Amino acid sequence: MASSLTKDPASTPGSAKTFFGHPRGLATLFMTEMWERFSFYGMRALLPLYLVSNSGLHMNAATATAIYSIYMAMVYLLAMPGGWFGDRVWGPRKTVTISAAVIMLGHLTLALPGSGTFFAGLALVALGSGLLKANISTMVGHLYNGPDDPRRDGGFTVFYMGINLGAFAAPLIIGTVGEKVNWHLGFAIAAAGMALGLAQFLIGTRHLSARSSVVPKPLSAEERRTTLRKGLLWLIVAVVFYGVLVATDVYTLNWALVPITVAGLLIPVAVLVRIKRDRDLSKAEQSKMSGYIWFFVAAAVFWMIYDQGGSTLSLFGESSTTNSLLGLHFPTSWYQSVNPVIIMALAPVVAWIWLALNRRGKEPSTVVKFGSGLFLVGTSFLVFMLPLTMATDGDKVSPMWLVSIYFLQTVGELCLSPVGLSVTTKMAPAKYGSQMMGVWFLAVTAGDCTTSLLSLAGVDLNKTGMVGLEAALAIVAAFSIWMYRKKVSRLMGDVR
Repeated sequence: MASSLTKDPASTPGSAKTFFGHPRGLATLFMTEMWERFSFYGMRALLPLYLVSNSGLHMNAATATAIYSIYMAMVYLLAMPGGWFGDRVWGPRKTVTISAAVIMLGHLTLALPGSGTFFAGLALVALGSGLLKANISTMVGHLYNGPDDPRRDGGFTVFYMGINLGAFAAPLIIGTVGEKVNWHLGFAIAAAGMALGLAQFLIGTRHLSARSSVVPKPLSAEERRTTLRKGLLWLIVAVVFYGVLVATDVYTLNWALVPITVAGLLIPVAVLVRIKRDRDLSKAEQSKMSGYIWFFVAAAVFWMIYDQGGSTLSLFGESSTTNSLLGLHFPTSWYQSVNPVIIMALAPVVAWIWLALNRRGKEPSTVVKFGSGLFLVGTSFLVFMLPLTMATDGDKVSPMWLVSIYFLQTVGELCLSPVGLSVTTKMAPAKYGSQMMGVWFLAVTAGDCTTSLLSLAGVDLNKTGMVGLEAALAIVAAFSIWMYRKKVSRLMGDVR
């Protein structure tokens, strides 16, 4: 990395040196995000396996899937207050520093035996990840001279490569140690990864833009008092309520899981309704929001299936696949490295295809790309039905079944996710421009909370009938978007 640092004849915010032609601060943020993703995806790869293991918390698959889904939902739900803290309280740089420390503390807490420390650690990691997610991307943008800087898109491409490098390595290292040596040692390695990320962030913070230390819209003294008062009030209500449940011996895990799940479904709906009913929006903005709701619902269905790659599919891999290929036996957590390696291999190819089709005037519309992503994720679960059927008598199936499912889901992600991010920024009403990225993340929250609700209701998501139903839902949603593509395009107005 040091050898790639060269003098840049043009001035860049934050430093006179460059990192592969980009501001030097990009190296700091690249490494911070890589190590944060290393800790996040390493712990995520272990999570459902630890929950069901006899040497872990020994839960049933339904409860494990519900906990995993709620955890994923909360990470994306908390991205909205994370952005608020960066904008109104601490500024992006301080928010990232605090959130990285919270994540490290969470992994260290997970490294301690016991169910109480497990749930406390999980909550800390979710909180820290949500705080960090929105702010570190904002800091990447601060490195460049506005949205028209020709290096900006390339900088984000380099940054996202760090995400996938961390996500690829984590299951191979943390997953192997956690499964083969000790679960809690695996969680401790995740903490060490975040500690490395935090240390190099603090060392390299001088290379970041000064804008990243500024609080864009600081709270007034009155707003601070009001916010603190409301926060303390809700905290007291929660402590008293759950204190009574525990004291009367009524409390069970569902008293925590069900309210969080319901909140994760209601909050996205409430946010969309509030924006849609805002009378300050122009007629064109109202139309775009109506069109955006189509994309939001479709994305929620997509993420409901896609995120089961770390729960439903992982648990199937643990119980019903040989986990052996070409004579090499590997831990179940290694399946979680398939997605990032496919993304790194195919993302440039997909981008090249879209550009080549665009030059010929044949690039698919946003609606068609979205529908294609939904169709592929639905097809992946149709494929999943085959190994499920083959393994009904206790037989073990080839790991290539799971690899093929992850492949279809990843190609679907490459069709849908970048387009969703782009269309969110383009269709956002001016009044809600800075909040709409958080709204996009709420689609993930809604999808994961749907999975959690099904699991809490006792639905076995590893049964052929349920998998087929989810596949049918995604494929029907894909065809619905395609059939109504002209209507959605009209609602989108000038956005293409």
